Amino acid sequence: MHKTRKSYLQNSKVNEKIVLSGLWTSMLFVFAYVDIFGFWRQDVVNGALVGNVPGTGLTINQTFLALATVYILVPSLMIVASLLAPARLNRVINIIVSLLYLGSVVVTAIGESWIYYILGSIVEMVLLAAITYLAWAWPKRSRVTPH
Repeated sequence: MHKTRKSYLQNSKVNEKIVLSGLWTSMLFVFAYVDIFGFWRQDVVNGALVGNVPGTGLTINQTFLALATVYILVPSLMIVASLLAPARLNRVINIIVSLLYLGSVVVTAIGESWIYYILGSIVEMVLLAAITYLAWAWPKRSRVTPH
C-alpha cells in the first residue's frame, strides 16, 4: 500500500504596514481611473473646456489645481508613510486620514447619477474603511516590565 501526499499552499501573514500601503495604492488607482473615465463624459469635457468643474460651481484655475494636487498628494504620501512611520504614529495618521478621505468621497458622491462614479466611490469607501479598521485593530505587543 502506498501513501499519497497532499500538499497545501502556505498562507503567509503580511505585515500591517505593507497591507496599509497596498490599500492606499489601490484606493489611488480607483480614484485616478474614476477621474480619467470622467473625460469620456460630455458634461465633464465641456466644463473643462470652459474652465469649470461641472455641478460644483468651481472654476478651474491655479488655486483649484493647487488644492487638487494637495488632495492627491496626501494619500499618495500615505503609501510611503504607511511603510516607514513607527507603529503608533502610523496607526493614528492612517485612522485620521482615511476617515477624512472617506468623508470627502461620500460628499462628492452625493447627487452623482453615473454608475461608474458610484461604483468607483463605493470601492474607494470600502478600501478607506479597511484602512481605518486595520489601523484601529493594529496588533499590540505586551511589554514586560521589570519588578
